[in-house]
Amino acid sequence: MAAATIIDGVSLAGAVKDGLVGRIAVIDGQVRLDAVLVGEDQGAVLYADSQARACEKVGIAYSLHQLPATATHAQVEELIIRLNEDPNVTAIMVQMPLPACVRTDDIQSLIAPHKDVEGVNPANIGNIVFGRRSLVPCTALAVMEMIESTGITMQGCRAVCVGASTIVGKPVAVLLMQAEATVISTNVHTKDHDNLTLGADILVSAAGVPNLIKPEMVKAGAVVIDVGINRIEGEDGKKRTVGDVDFDGVKEVAGFISPVPGGVGPMTVAMLLRNTVQAAE
Repeated sequence: MAAATIIDGVSLAGAVKDGLVGRIAVIDGQVRLDAVLVGEDQGAVLYADSQARACEKVGIAYSLHQLPATATHAQVEELIIRLNEDPNVTAIMVQMPLPACVRTDDIQSLIAPHKDVEGVNPANIGNIVFGRRSLVPCTALAVMEMIESTGITMQGCRAVCVGASTIVGKPVAVLLMQAEATVISTNVHTKDHDNLTLGADILVSAAGVPNLIKPEMVKAGAVVIDVGINRIEGEDGKKRTVGDVDFDGVKEVAGFISPVPGGVGPMTVAMLLRNTVQAAE
């Protein structure tokens, strides 16, 4: 059997961004993303910088609101409320992680649903279940776009989602149900796990466990989407990024496979931009 076709997240993301330029051009007023950063977490700072560059390339204005690591929960709340009430602000996101004194769930719930471009407000999560128009979590959208790019007919397929997080596993499972796939969601307590994944036409792993998915767990010809981002130490002592899937082994079995890095990550950023445009339309 030939090796799997690689689902190139960088190329797919580029196509999405190209399509946004025309949509932005016809919007009356500025398309703008307001991001909140509390503290100086290096990963969050780097992510904010990459967002700013991505926004600039497609014509989205980017405004970063920074608070010190000593900010209280009330101060973060006050900022979110101000952004919610500002008619010039159409899209809001909060960089993670937040300091321990700030209650993440409460802050995410406070973001106005129609401005919540990360889809983290429970109202938007609920709208997914009911099939209503809403802003869907970016990574879940990225996964669905990547599956669709393979040309597979999801209707009637057996899909297995490994991991059931609120912003990835659960929304992906619901979106696959809406596409009329037969969906199984697994977790650490799932019995006969490997046989379930082996029966999947579509396998999505978002467990956060390096090399969890082995070739013997994958059906020949399956679509495999790797959402995991894990930092491990290689044999040379250097840190490297790997996914949940044993890429070199699984690519010899699967029909399509997304790499890490270069897969879901770039598409997630593209979906953030798309949600930002949608919020302004």
